[in-house]
Amino acid sequence: MSSEETSDPNARRRRAGRGRLSSMEMLPEEADADLVWVNEELRESKRPQVAILAEFNARLADRGIGAISKGAFSRYSVRRAREWREYDERLRLSKALCESMGPDGADRMTVALSERIKMAADGLLAQGNLSAKEISALANANRAAVTAQRHAADLRRSLEDEHKQKVAEAAKDVSRIGKAHGVSEEAMQKITQRLAGIA
Repeated sequence: MSSEETSDPNARRRRAGRGRLSSMEMLPEEADADLVWVNEELRESKRPQVAILAEFNARLADRGIGAISKGAFSRYSVRRAREWREYDERLRLSKALCESMGPDGADRMTVALSERIKMAADGLLAQGNLSAKEISALANANRAAVTAQRHAADLRRSLEDEHKQKVAEAAKDVSRIGKAHGVSEEAMQKITQRLAGIA
């Protein structure tokens, strides 16, 4: 075991938990911007993987970093694609759940999740053995939670507007049918108020 692994218990835990790190995972911090770029390219799926890998290796070469093999890149791409599918499915289910909970559902769920993220971050920070990169990741998670709250508020407003529109359309239909069957204006007003939830 190297002295670097001995002095870094977090690295030992990561290696023990996930097995041997891939060449993509072992890229130095100087390649972080290139990793962000390659993830965006893979996510969009507009170009062949061969073309993305060629440009990725060219970017690494400009930084004096060795090339990534086709096999390592392919395994990384497959894993990322699976993670993105799982994320998209969770996002779809979360949106459906929020909509089923009504206009305030998204807010309640997001606030609860944000608080759990903050509690988890505080607990990890209290241990005092996080690297600067891990602390930065926690800060990013907290910012993401705040952004999610903002999106939840936007979703609530969207659902409220959609509900109002449906009520207005239903009221018009009821009014038209009521008039056709000789229902009085007073009775129609009460029906419309009931539809709008104000009577």
